Amino acid sequence: MAAERKSGGIRNIGIIAHIDAGKTTLTERILYYTGRTHKLGEVHDGEATMDYMPEEQARGITIMSAVTTCDWRNARLNLIDTPGHVDFTIEVERSLRVLDGAVGVFCAVGGVQPQSETVWRQADRHGVPKLVFINKIDRVGADFDRVMTQIKTKLGARPLILTRPFGQEENFKGVLDILRRRLYLWGQDDLGAEMKETAPPSELAEDLETERAALVETVAENDDEVMEDYLEGREISEERLKAAIRRATLGLKLVPVFCGAALRNKGVQPLLDGIVDYLPTPADLPPLTARDPQGAPLTVEFREKAPLAALVFKIQMVDQGRKMSFLRLYSGRLAEGDEVLNPRTGQKDKIGRILRIHAGKRDRIGEARAGELVGVMGLRSAGTGDTICEPGRPVLLESIRAADPVISIALEPENSGDLDKLNEILGKLTEEDPTFKAKVDDQTGQTIISGMGELHLEVLTQRIAREFGLNVRAGKPQVVFRETIGQAATGEGSFDRELGGARHRARAVVSVEPLPRGTGYRAEDRLPAQGTLPPPLLAAAMNTLAEGGQAGPLQGFPLLDLTAGLAELELGEGEDSEAVVRTAVSLALREALGRAAPTLMEPMMHLEITTPDEFMGEIIGDLAARKGRVEDLAGQSRFKVVTALAPLSELFGYSTAIRSQTQGRGSFTMHFSHYDVAARK
Repeated sequence: MAAERKSGGIRNIGIIAHIDAGKTTLTERILYYTGRTHKLGEVHDGEATMDYMPEEQARGITIMSAVTTCDWRNARLNLIDTPGHVDFTIEVERSLRVLDGAVGVFCAVGGVQPQSETVWRQADRHGVPKLVFINKIDRVGADFDRVMTQIKTKLGARPLILTRPFGQEENFKGVLDILRRRLYLWGQDDLGAEMKETAPPSELAEDLETERAALVETVAENDDEVMEDYLEGREISEERLKAAIRRATLGLKLVPVFCGAALRNKGVQPLLDGIVDYLPTPADLPPLTARDPQGAPLTVEFREKAPLAALVFKIQMVDQGRKMSFLRLYSGRLAEGDEVLNPRTGQKDKIGRILRIHAGKRDRIGEARAGELVGVMGLRSAGTGDTICEPGRPVLLESIRAADPVISIALEPENSGDLDKLNEILGKLTEEDPTFKAKVDDQTGQTIISGMGELHLEVLTQRIAREFGLNVRAGKPQVVFRETIGQAATGEGSFDRELGGARHRARAVVSVEPLPRGTGYRAEDRLPAQGTLPPPLLAAAMNTLAEGGQAGPLQGFPLLDLTAGLAELELGEGEDSEAVVRTAVSLALREALGRAAPTLMEPMMHLEITTPDEFMGEIIGDLAARKGRVEDLAGQSRFKVVTALAPLSELFGYSTAIRSQTQGRGSFTMHFSHYDVAARK
């Protein structure tokens, strides 16, 4: 059996994919075959181990990334099952920030879908080596080779097929191991726990040898150590090929591909072998580049005897609102009772309990070492993306990026006396989720919560009731707009007043110019190089200009896609007041923006709609009515796939419309694309 081969070390890996590709079902099989669980939990029954939240069980989707640990071939697998729904993309982002490898799961019918591309790009951005598992080979419409083509064209990856389906759709029986020239079959009586290894049928021998030769050629092209033997025509052993595949995978040159049908318990053990054989241990990775509190570069190496350096990648409220911090240890060791430093805040905390996490369960372990993923109690000052280190050895690791919210709703408690309790709960949820924001509207006094989509906010309001026992009323969703400008303009601001018996004067000129879409807001110093302004006053002026991007002139929404430059700054004799400088610059910026044809921008969503052929007319017509723009039409079996862009404000309730237009047979996914000028109503 494959599980008897020797190996070792830690593998910190994530399962990433589009919604409904089968990530959680695959994870359940991994836990079962590694002996971590003794019963297969099914997503459709609401019994999956990793989907332990009631909101996940009710919807049959993953909402919160879940951490677990299991063992295979003497290797410890720290595994994170990530969400596939775009509303919860922060769960994928912070997981990939701390993982060493990932398994991308693709549906053999759906192929490379939009969220698959999104999470793959996230993994690329973090330099994470990847394997691929083509799932649902047994489904009607499954096409392994079509998915291979999409991986090349849509993801720009170079797949290396290590296992290929033995039959497809209803004829799927097992998988062919191209490297070892073997056939793996699974029975039904033991839920796939026993894998039978046999020789492939003789009629496949020629095709198998052709495919193996292509595999060896691809490996040789990407590894100098076997290239010479390949060119000389010498036989390359299986172990040398595996070592070369590992090097190419870690170097992001190749992506090994496995296949199977997780729900039918087929193909998982070869993937587990691939995880151990080809994905990195923490020791395989290069040292991290970090910095000290003053900004000087530092190097963090993977060593247990080095100073502690750990990243807080997730905050979760547990046990009636107590905070648990998820840590990835990059160097050093951590024990209960240790005093640690958060260099961002300068605050010290004492470690309470250290926990090994298995989805919703926690085991106390007392100590953690470099390379591990653990939960920690006692870090009161820590937030997502903070570094934890030894008090005498401060170090700052790269933090975690969070997307800005695109949708808002007003929220109020059913009992007006519970407003303080609601604010306390929202404070905890914003600490837990960096893409969730809460504020009180200055004009209406309403509590406004903002997030990544309708489902995101719906889940959070349900959690307020379930976890904290507070019933709330929610308003209708509202789009989170932005503001920009249509033309260049210049504004002047002056402050000239007698205060406290002294004359204070400052004059500023600010110029603003539009930038291409997706550029953001920039504040620039355009003062003459020979200027002699005091550094504190210049810093105050530039900070004011930067902060000005938080509120536009129309409705106070943040500014996007423009640059604001400080062109002139004149001070009265002896002027040393930062407040005076800030006032002049603020007035100049406000005047410049008002002259620059300011306009609202709204979030545009990328849609991928799957519909039976006969409903195409209704779908296209409805998109046009919603101010959408069709970008692509593609055929897929008896269905069509429509790719489109549409404003978020026109898409509230779209899931109901799709079901109505297609008699319940259509589906869609959408994710944020960009902000663009809002259409006039």
